[in-house]
Amino acid sequence: MTEAIDRRPIPETQTTVTLEYRVAMPQPESHLFEVTLRVGGWSEDRLDLKFPVWTPGSYLIREYAKHLQDFGAEDLEARSLVWRKVSKNHWQVETAGIADIVVRYRIFANELTVRTNHLDGTHGYFNGAALFFFVPGFDRQPMRVQIVPPHADWRIAAALPEVAPQTFQAADFDELVDSPFEIGIHRRYDFHAAGKPHSLVVWGSGNLPAEKAIADIERIIEVEAELFGGLPYDRYLFLLHLSGNGFGGLEHKTSCTLNYPRLGFRHPDKYNRFMQLVAHEFFHLWNVKRIRPKELEVFDYEGENYTPSLWFCEGTTSYYDTILPYRAQVYDLPAFLSILGKDLSRFLTTPGRRVQPLDESSWDAWIKLYRRDANSDNSQISYYLKGEMVSFLLELLIRRHSDNRRSLDDVLRQLWKRFGRDEVGFSADELKGILETVANTNLDDFYRRYIFGTEELPFDEYLEPFGLKLKAQTDDRLPFLGMRTVTNNGRTIVEFVEAGSPAQKAGLDAGDELLAIDGIRVSGEQLNERLADYRAGDRIAVGIFHQDELRTLRVTLAPPRPSTYRLVRVDRPTATQAQLFEGWLGVSLSSL
Repeated sequence: MTEAIDRRPIPETQTTVTLEYRVAMPQPESHLFEVTLRVGGWSEDRLDLKFPVWTPGSYLIREYAKHLQDFGAEDLEARSLVWRKVSKNHWQVETAGIADIVVRYRIFANELTVRTNHLDGTHGYFNGAALFFFVPGFDRQPMRVQIVPPHADWRIAAALPEVAPQTFQAADFDELVDSPFEIGIHRRYDFHAAGKPHSLVVWGSGNLPAEKAIADIERIIEVEAELFGGLPYDRYLFLLHLSGNGFGGLEHKTSCTLNYPRLGFRHPDKYNRFMQLVAHEFFHLWNVKRIRPKELEVFDYEGENYTPSLWFCEGTTSYYDTILPYRAQVYDLPAFLSILGKDLSRFLTTPGRRVQPLDESSWDAWIKLYRRDANSDNSQISYYLKGEMVSFLLELLIRRHSDNRRSLDDVLRQLWKRFGRDEVGFSADELKGILETVANTNLDDFYRRYIFGTEELPFDEYLEPFGLKLKAQTDDRLPFLGMRTVTNNGRTIVEFVEAGSPAQKAGLDAGDELLAIDGIRVSGEQLNERLADYRAGDRIAVGIFHQDELRTLRVTLAPPRPSTYRLVRVDRPTATQAQLFEGWLGVSLSSL
């Protein structure tokens, strides 16, 4: 079904090009958005239309045009216009002598993530980059979007200003891409924080304790606003999708989209993880949406936008998503140290940290982070995770050098004043310069070792002045084998084999089906229990199917390895250590 379009001619006195979108969803169960673009005041012989291949905040070429179908173009008299597809994301319409063009197409939307589109019988959600064309040369001008819900009880939630009933205006294509829409049956909670209006819009059922969550979100907003000296918007929208097992967030200048397991709020650890997600995406409205690398100052929607600084955009934000809820009293010191310990454990048990430098991890986000394979943990390290660890060290370094008079907060404030307020991109050298100024020390060696290089991060060296150290947790009963398994349709499949481990040396491979140890059947759930019967140096026979071929491999087990790490107090901390700790976290070191 194609809905009628307003065919009133554009006034002759109008001399500028107008771009007006109309988004309908007459049969939401089909998962098809019906999109109409009306171009007015056109004077060229051809109209070029280009579809984005990625969206800011998610650094992967996603080829959004693959979901586009039923493209067509016509004039105001419904006469078809000649068009052709020039490339994977480029359409061209012949428009000689035609001032008003109507373009129609449909977008299949059945992927519920924060960076894609989803339409069903309960709601429609879309991101601008995954739904709208841009017209080269005309992407810096205002454009309107009219929403046509399929049912009278469907409501519209969007951060863009509503300029007419169900009609919204974006200042330019960047703002259109930066403003997701939620249309449908949802719950809306309006509240004020730091003197500004906010809304939480929730789609889906679950066990979200809305009143408690909003109170905690208010505190996070206030803590972050205090850090930066206020809020850089008039109002803000949180969109929350409660799903079966999804997880993720995508930041925008005046909104964010969150996806979280619908029943993931009752257990304190899971609730705290949600509040970290909120703190992370909200912090991005400064760090990356406004304080952003020069390479992302102007977006190229048709290809990769390479930068070595994603470690700061995402990793520093990851450090703050652990400590800001603590500052906001969402969780206490033991919870904060537990969360930080889990992140440290993930980092220190990822062998790829010894292979991929942090700046390279940032640069290669487009081909590695979001395209994991069986060898990823051996060859890569996430710029989120190592960026968080490096930011943690920089925080401790700055505080130690200044006796807590300065911190990583001051780096963010300087970046905000120098680059963020005016949205001028910073270079990697400018970022390093501000870090050095705040730390009052040269960071050439730090960068060489830990950002450009792969040396182990010296956690204990940086923690010791604060009266802390890392404590490794090792199960001495378990010799080291060096592989992970997953259960798939009742079969135990090898998911990952660590480089240099006994498993790899013996020839075990990702994709192998694990059958037995020393002739006795074993499952993934039983693997550790079985290994506990052996000691380092023992040689075991591992039975597998390798590409459907039955094999028996001889594996010599290695000594146990640490599996987790905790932050603990040093023995007999000094007064100076206690003072630095309290200056950092606001409580006495003796409370640990």
